[in-house]
Amino acid sequence: MSSRPEVTLAERKRRLVADELARAALQLLAQKGFDAVTVDEIVAAAGVSKRTFFRYFASKEDVVIQFLADMGTTMRAELAARPAAESPSTALRHTVWVSIDACAGHTRQALPVVQLILGTPALLARFLERQAQWRDDLAAELATRLNLDPRADLYPHLAAGMALTAFGTVLQRWSASNGTEDPKALTDRAFTVIAPALDAVG
Repeated sequence: MSSRPEVTLAERKRRLVADELARAALQLLAQKGFDAVTVDEIVAAAGVSKRTFFRYFASKEDVVIQFLADMGTTMRAELAARPAAESPSTALRHTVWVSIDACAGHTRQALPVVQLILGTPALLARFLERQAQWRDDLAAELATRLNLDPRADLYPHLAAGMALTAFGTVLQRWSASNGTEDPKALTDRAFTVIAPALDAVG
């Protein structure tokens, strides 16, 4: 019992340092471009040592990917929380929209980072790797939700893949428009296209 407040305090401090590093890095990277920024510049801007940087992040790439790292967990939790009677397309549309809105709701801060990720081959590759894990997590949640066997049924992975393709397409369009296109309307349009396939379960 007595150790719990200390763990909470330590974790809070760790999160604050990681967030400060991420803020400094993302600001520099968005201003100067990924290749032009060094770890030395990031730690100088954050006011920490290089050793501290590498305690939290393995590389510059990890700093940027951390910006979107929690999206997969958020999406799976959102899908798990949707009403059981909801159609797969509706549940997945809400699931994807929560993460898109997390970016679009903070356009000034998020848009340059999304553009950096989508426009830098090394970061885009890491982002796509991350999405592959999200697909597996969403597929597992869909299988549980629909009482399907993910090892035997094709539907969970296909449906999760379609939902994440919609997610990526919306981010691409929103990013390419410099934030002028309405991400909610884009999400609705994307899911109108894929809803018939998502709801063809069985």
